[in-house]
Amino acid sequence: MSEQAGDHWVYGYGSLMWRPGFPWQERRGATLHGRRRAFCIYSVHHRGTYERPGLVLGLAPGGTARGAAYRVAESDWPEVYAYLREREQPTETYVEARRPVQLDDGRRVEALTFLSDVHHKQWAGALSIERQAELIAGAAGLSGRNVDYLRDLVEHLRQEGVKDRAMERLLAMVEAREAL
Repeated sequence: MSEQAGDHWVYGYGSLMWRPGFPWQERRGATLHGRRRAFCIYSVHHRGTYERPGLVLGLAPGGTARGAAYRVAESDWPEVYAYLREREQPTETYVEARRPVQLDDGRRVEALTFLSDVHHKQWAGALSIERQAELIAGAAGLSGRNVDYLRDLVEHLRQEGVKDRAMERLLAMVEAREAL
């Protein structure tokens, strides 16, 4: 299908990469500059609880993040946007923003993305890898075990041709903790 005026783009850097959950017209690998993928949000909903928080990904300031961009038809946008708000904002830990992303075919498009809110009470900031592993190991929430989220991320980054050594090291540390 051809791109239509009024179509919308959505940028994903975590589970939206492999499980968007909405209809889309086109999917492309995409890079966002000025933000980096990080386990920087305490999860008390999807991958943890208030009693035992886990960690989920956010787009922390600085760096770049390789992810995926989805083109959504204007006719689907109201339902897709409502779905994304419900999925991504159960505790309002992100700031909705439109940011330019570089698609793997060279185009630059403006995409809806969810940036980490560094002022939110669930902002974990720059935790050591040891602390990240400690929080992720054993945590679970409405969407399942926290380690499964990390494992899915590493597997799907590999499928996209992205070798993220820090995420792979973190996964090894979490799996070692969970094996005890």
